[in-house]
Amino acid sequence: MAKCGYCGSTIIMGGERADNQRFCNNRCRQNAYILSVGQQFPPDMVDRQVEEVFHGNCPKCHGLGPVDVHKVHRVWSLIALTSWSSTPHVCCRSCATKGQLGGILFSLFLGWWGFPWGVVLTPVQIGRNIAGMFRRRDPSQPSAELRRLVQVNLGLQLLQKSQQDAAKAPPGELNIRKKNL
Repeated sequence: MAKCGYCGSTIIMGGERADNQRFCNNRCRQNAYILSVGQQFPPDMVDRQVEEVFHGNCPKCHGLGPVDVHKVHRVWSLIALTSWSSTPHVCCRSCATKGQLGGILFSLFLGWWGFPWGVVLTPVQIGRNIAGMFRRRDPSQPSAELRRLVQVNLGLQLLQKSQQDAAKAPPGELNIRKKNL
């Protein structure tokens, strides 16, 4: 089975291909590109940004950190249709636990109703939430996932700025830029 080139998830069927990599979906493919742009920033600048987020206030409850990336896993199904997700949340441990409890309840009530995948995946996603609730990371160190999300955010900001600059350029200058590409 293939692994996503961005998030590392296992790809059972389908996915998106770009160059020699395979991705879960178009969003992961786009995020991989944005990450490559974000990796152009100097490491010390990225480290400062990561530390600011890690030691900052939680974006959900505005309480004190540390703030890190925590995943909430959900599954819902209906007869022959099953959908599951693992969504990263940037938040404090308390908000992460609440989100994971919500994922457990969501999956518990809506996950079982499909055959065969609903019956198979519901205990898996519930177990992943429970494991996430009890997994203890080093509270003094930000995770690699947080660093990756900060780099994606920096890359996105750079791409947006370059699009704004291109939109503000006079028409003649824009044509010159296109010819130089």
